[in-house]
Amino acid sequence: MSDLNKASAEALEAARQSDQFAVMLAAIQAVQKQPACQHQAPVPQSSGSAAKWVGIGAGASVFMIALAVSAVAVAISAVALTVCVLVLRSVWQDIQKGKG
Repeated sequence: MSDLNKASAEALEAARQSDQFAVMLAAIQAVQKQPACQHQAPVPQSSGSAAKWVGIGAGASVFMIALAVSAVAVAISAVALTVCVLVLRSVWQDIQKGKG
């Protein structure tokens, strides 16, 4: 083969290879543009933020403190009522002794 025929054969081979590379590149680009899995359900987005949970925590803390304070108030009222009843009972007994 002469140099011209050899160069021509190599040019034809190079053209075939470049066509093959173009087809492979187009296939790769087409695959990359498609989503990974079309059957996958969309991921639900979070409906809340950190501020929402901080607000809930603060509200719950205020509620629990109010509940504790009211429980202490009930306990103090019960002690005061008990003391009052005991004093009145003692006074009543003293009055009964004085009459009899």
